Amino acid sequence: MRWLPNTDADRRAMLDRIGVPAINDLFSDVPSEVLDPVLDLPPAASEIEIGRVFEELSGRNRAAGDGPFFLGAGAYRHYIPASVDALIQRGEFLTSYTPYQPEISQGTLQTLFEFQTQVALLTGCEVANASMYDGSTACVEATLMAARVTRRNRIAVADGLHPHWHETLTTYFHFAGLELVQLSGAEPGQWLPASPDALPDDCAAVLVQYPDVFGAVGDLRPWAEAAHAAGALLIVAVPETVALGALRSPGEDGADIVVAEGQSLGVGLAFGGPYVGLFATRDKYVRNMPGRLAGETVDTEGERSFVLTLAAREQHIRRGRATSNICTNSGLCALAFSVHLALLGETGLARLARLNHEAAVRTAERIEAVKGVSVANETFFNEFVVALDRPAEDVAAAMQRERGVLAGVPASRLYPGRDDLANHLLIAATELTTDDDIERLGAAFEETLR
Repeated sequence: MRWLPNTDADRRAMLDRIGVPAINDLFSDVPSEVLDPVLDLPPAASEIEIGRVFEELSGRNRAAGDGPFFLGAGAYRHYIPASVDALIQRGEFLTSYTPYQPEISQGTLQTLFEFQTQVALLTGCEVANASMYDGSTACVEATLMAARVTRRNRIAVADGLHPHWHETLTTYFHFAGLELVQLSGAEPGQWLPASPDALPDDCAAVLVQYPDVFGAVGDLRPWAEAAHAAGALLIVAVPETVALGALRSPGEDGADIVVAEGQSLGVGLAFGGPYVGLFATRDKYVRNMPGRLAGETVDTEGERSFVLTLAAREQHIRRGRATSNICTNSGLCALAFSVHLALLGETGLARLARLNHEAAVRTAERIEAVKGVSVANETFFNEFVVALDRPAEDVAAAMQRERGVLAGVPASRLYPGRDDLANHLLIAATELTTDDDIERLGAAFEETLR
């Protein structure tokens, strides 16, 4: 990158233009303790000494595979075949960020084209883009797109959307001029009402999570009918992509836009990231879709080739005409997703989904036999919520401390201050959950709740 120095005269001219006396005044809103923090750092040390410190710190971590692991809530532990890492670490993939000279990046464009095809088939939609930053920001992009399509600014959000995704929405809505309308739902573990209450006449979209944050699964078709009757779009958010190997696809049930978190395929758990967002929609809305779209064509010699058909983010075109400036393409993670899904195939994905569901069913049956534990879900895929006879956070902490079992995510961590959820624990099982894990979970509940 070239060094572009600014002279004192340049800086003075810029400050004068924006009406600020000095550069430090640009940071006047930042608290002094943040701007000039006092860092309690040890004396200088050698690289070897620092390495030993970090090795000691890393030794305090507990890896997901170190014992029974039942955490989920939007981040799922699945088996990633070794061939996925072997392929994505090839030099031509590992070093490529994004095809700014797309036509000479035929390999990258072809993998994105295949990825889009897989996502479209998985979601039941006609077209998908070349990936996004993660599921939560893809969800935001879907609402912004719905507002563009319908020329309305109210988004109706059904209960059951992951609270972190909900917070992402409210943050962007504050600056985008959109209004969030909360729709009431059912109790934790129960699917939304069969038919939603009357929707606002001027809402741009209805947003439903599938399965919802507590694992409940239901019929999307009444929601699609209600949304379309109100002149709105139906947006479906899917945090656990493996579920689409077992459930009806949202597009098949009337969804206009489907967004998902693709971490479950190809991307392992890694302290919250990186992730990969999936985005698919109807063909008629393609020009309002954010991100990039790789397409297939022929070159001057009639050979199959690939191009960037659409590129709607701000750094590709004039900012004022862009559909988005937050739609970063997670290229390497998208490739990992695509490789993993290609290895599975349609039959393999269905079998993987079945293994997940069966593990969750065995887990639910074992722990529901424990006094003081009640499974709240009528339906679920690989995640469900249980009601305990005491605070779930205390129970989960005791099980981890005394039995080495990560029993689940207390609902109070997702919904701070919700006293009605204090005794609820969210439990997830995957194909990596063994019968021994399930038995240790059940025994830990029995010991802790006695």
